Amino acid sequence: MFIGVPRETHRLEHRVGLSPYAVARLTHYGHTVVVEKGAGLEAMFSDSEFEKAGAQIVYSSEEAYKRADIVCRVGLLSSDELDLLKRGLIICAFHHLAVATRRNVEHLMELKSTIIGYEIIQDRQGEHPILAPMSEMAGQMAVHLAARYLQNDMGGRGILLGNVPGVAPPTVLILGAGSVGCSAARQALASGAHVIVVDEDLTALRTVSREFSGQVVTAVAGMAQLERFTAIADVVIGAVLIPGAPAPILVTEDMVKAMKPGSVILDLSIDQGGCVATSRPTTLDDPTFIVHDVVHYCVPNMTANIARTASRALANAVLPTLKEVLRKGLRDALRDDPGLAAGVYLYEGQMVNEKVGATLGIPATPLQQLLDGSEA
Repeated sequence: MFIGVPRETHRLEHRVGLSPYAVARLTHYGHTVVVEKGAGLEAMFSDSEFEKAGAQIVYSSEEAYKRADIVCRVGLLSSDELDLLKRGLIICAFHHLAVATRRNVEHLMELKSTIIGYEIIQDRQGEHPILAPMSEMAGQMAVHLAARYLQNDMGGRGILLGNVPGVAPPTVLILGAGSVGCSAARQALASGAHVIVVDEDLTALRTVSREFSGQVVTAVAGMAQLERFTAIADVVIGAVLIPGAPAPILVTEDMVKAMKPGSVILDLSIDQGGCVATSRPTTLDDPTFIVHDVVHYCVPNMTANIARTASRALANAVLPTLKEVLRKGLRDALRDDPGLAAGVYLYEGQMVNEKVGATLGIPATPLQQLLDGSEA
């Protein structure tokens, strides 16, 4: 099969869908990989590195899409890119269709596309193995960014996100006890902050409590608790994920109004719509805005700013799944791996994800029904 790696077109997206190492592994097993010229340059991967790994360099996105059976990219497709797609293409990426437009999704359906979302693929333990490294990096970055935006010259409270003898430590409130939340908690604790983690899942909170040996305050995410904790927080990190669905609003505008002037919100759920009422998407070159005297950071693709590390981590996570799909064929791989099947939004042009279908008003058909039908 032919694997296509187009250059990302999203503004300030510096990552690339596969690394040269991943390309070398795929070509070693006899697969053909076509990489658009310059696709890896912003992640510091040269065209010559891809060629040495066995890739064929093509000179346009159109050629990368037209020659491919499977496309591996990072972010969601733009409206312009939809016009480059051939019928029946398999496209793997962080699609986030829960916040896509119905028009774009219907276009993909008309093209009989199969859309696999890295963010909702699961392993046998129900975890998200491809999303996990991005989440862990985002959690670490969030604490470093919080430290930066707490400084006076960035509009913050003039607080050091650290531990100074004789000075009370800052309070970091983390919404969500998943991969992002745990990574952020780990980094914040190492910085010397007082850390609070809230979640609706008691099992997740118990896991956090055990991992951090009771050093982190945990609480169930009720309205009263959130009002109390946001009012005392110097930093709020939104790390809420409902796979395949928009993030719920946990922090209301009234809660933001009651926060300390100069405090910082980092809404890492913004790629699923955000979990803070006052959030709106921002960009790496204009990452923050201030509402009610609170600094907001809401960049959906924040790990694009560590493009080389992120691209390597993504490719390493994608490679085992991709190899199985290439070895077995997509249909058999989906039948054998329920976790991979959970990552499918569209199968041959039909909506199979119930949550996204409900959000967009598009009826969903169970994937197993389609797989059984294609076998008949």
